Amino acid sequence: MDAEIRLVYVTTPDPDIARAIARDVVAGGLAACANILPGMESLYRWLGKLAQAAETVLILKCRAAGFAALAARVKALHPYDVPCIIALPVSDGTPDYLNWLVRESAGVAMPVDEETM
Repeated sequence: MDAEIRLVYVTTPDPDIARAIARDVVAGGLAACANILPGMESLYRWLGKLAQAAETVLILKCRAAGFAALAARVKALHPYDVPCIIALPVSDGTPDYLNWLVRESAGVAMPVDEETM
C-alpha cells in the first residue's frame, strides 16, 4: 500500500449535520468511512469572547491526495463560517484495512439506498 492516508477531524453542531456530511462524502467516494461521535463539548475563542457549545465530532478517513476535495465538500455542506476541518497523517495500520480505505476513497461515487440507511 503506497498511498498516504489521513484521518480528518471535523466538528459539527449536531449529529444530524454530521450524518448528512458523512453520507455525502462517503457516497461520493471522497471518504471511505465516517465515525460520528455525539456529545462533545467545546470551549473556544470566537470574535473576542470565550464561547462554549455542544458539538458532534465527525472523523473521516481518506487518501491524502483526496483531502483538498474532501475538505472543500465538507466546507460547502457545513453551516459554520469557519468549520474545523483538520487532517492527521496515519503512520501505520493493518494492510488489509488500509488497502480497503484507499480503494473506497478513490473518488468513485455510488448510489445510496435510503431505505437501508
